[in-house]
Amino acid sequence: MPVGTARTCMNGLNALSGVGLLTVPYALSEGGWVSLALLAAVAAACWYTGILLCRCMDADDAIRTYPDIGERAFGRTGRLLVSAFTYVELYLVATGFLILEGDNLDKLFPGARVTLGTVSLAGKRLFVVLVALVVAPTTWLRSLGVLAYVSATGVFASVVIVLSVLWAAAVDGVGFSGRGTTTPLRIAGLPTALGLYIFCYGGHPMFPTLYTSMKRKSQFPKMLVICFLLCTLNYGAMAVLGYLMYGDGVLSQVTLNLPSARLSSKVAIYTTLLNPVTKYALVVTPIAAAVEERIRGAAGKGARAVSVSVRTLLVLSTVAVALALPFFADLMALVGSMLNVAVCMLLPCACYVRIFGAPSMSSVEAVAIGGILVLGSLVAVTGTYYSLMKII
Repeated sequence: MPVGTARTCMNGLNALSGVGLLTVPYALSEGGWVSLALLAAVAAACWYTGILLCRCMDADDAIRTYPDIGERAFGRTGRLLVSAFTYVELYLVATGFLILEGDNLDKLFPGARVTLGTVSLAGKRLFVVLVALVVAPTTWLRSLGVLAYVSATGVFASVVIVLSVLWAAAVDGVGFSGRGTTTPLRIAGLPTALGLYIFCYGGHPMFPTLYTSMKRKSQFPKMLVICFLLCTLNYGAMAVLGYLMYGDGVLSQVTLNLPSARLSSKVAIYTTLLNPVTKYALVVTPIAAAVEERIRGAAGKGARAVSVSVRTLLVLSTVAVALALPFFADLMALVGSMLNVAVCMLLPCACYVRIFGAPSMSSVEAVAIGGILVLGSLVAVTGTYYSLMKII
């Protein structure tokens, strides 16, 4: 594989390997063993819609971003719709990363406080600010080739988490004696399981950015196959491992079940904290690029200063939201479910059909797109309803 393609593959793996890794055992407990087939189906559907986005970009050399695809398909309305879904999703995910880091670090180091003059920061607020200071320099990397090295850390972290959980089960005495349901399929839990599975594959807003960064764009489909295959194997392994360990007692984040005194547990928790840090820059890059394109002179002599300023202000804004909405993390499952289904399944299919037209599609292609639209619509309706009922 060429070096450029390998770097893009690393960014793609990082886009798909996230905090959803911690939730798949819980998703399996909600949906039953048969829901693992749905994990594979969701992966295949999201891979195919990623290919559809690639084909849409090939239809016009002027297309550079996901919103460009929306405009090519549905005009100005399409651009605004796609932009609203993709950028809100990415922004909320980035904000959720800060909240996740603040919550977990506050539990690891309770009572931490820093006072500078009249300003005092403590607990979760302190750690949200500190994490923001760490991730801000990574957002200044405009080259995805350089960012690939940051992404490699995130991919490595995902593998380490799975291995640490396995070590806790096989070596540290947790075992595989978790008591699970005898029902192979739990209909009532399927909406929750499907919503969590789709959340795991929410990398579509980054795909156009990755595609345009490749010198050999013909390698993109191959790169996407590798990314989805490896991530699905990792997700499946974690789902089975966590469920065998804790059964129906597995929590929404499997690391919360681990015995805190064990070294393997500490490795898993600290590595979990590393993952959002490595993904933050990749998530906010499409938003920053869109803002920079709207600023006159961004491509001129002061392009570097404009880029750093925009990305720094973007980080500061997510910090403000994370500090102002301390319970925002409780809504992430609902918001992520609604937005991810639209961005990863519904919009790619709708744009592709609009750009190329239904008559030009083969019968197999039409059936595949129709199936994805039906599945996505069902998940959007049922997943949103069940998420709202749980919150209420």
